[in-house]
Amino acid sequence: MSSQVIIYTDGAAQGNPGPGGYGAVLIYGDTKTEISCGFKLTTNNRMELLAVIMALQKLKRPCQVIVYSDSKYVCDAINKNWINGWVRRGWAKVKNIDLWKALLPLLKTHEIRFEWVKGHAGNAGNERCDFLATQAALNNALEIDHGYLAQKEKPNGLF
Repeated sequence: MSSQVIIYTDGAAQGNPGPGGYGAVLIYGDTKTEISCGFKLTTNNRMELLAVIMALQKLKRPCQVIVYSDSKYVCDAINKNWINGWVRRGWAKVKNIDLWKALLPLLKTHEIRFEWVKGHAGNAGNERCDFLATQAALNNALEIDHGYLAQKEKPNGLF
């Protein structure tokens, strides 16, 4: 696992819930890739998580990764080991289970360090992701966040 990738991620929702989007910037050496997507109805936390998932899914082989995110929700869940507790307790009362379950195998594939950065504080990578996420949320061609709709139909996000 010698390849080091830097990833910046951000999620946005215009209203919470409301139209939302994610943005991510992946940097490997001199190569920079940007991704984003918007959704008709979702939450900011779902978009924060989806940004990380979609960025990690772009990697073609196991890598050493540093993920910079302004989401305490995402960073603390990993860095404070909340996610393992959620798994042990059978995901009781956890929201966004579909996305956490999608993230788990990616955490095992790559060697990842999550770093929290203060949002809207001049960090160029974070600012770019914020722009990408916000623009995606405002796009007219928005996708449907089926995971949000399924969670909304079931109290406490239980599946």
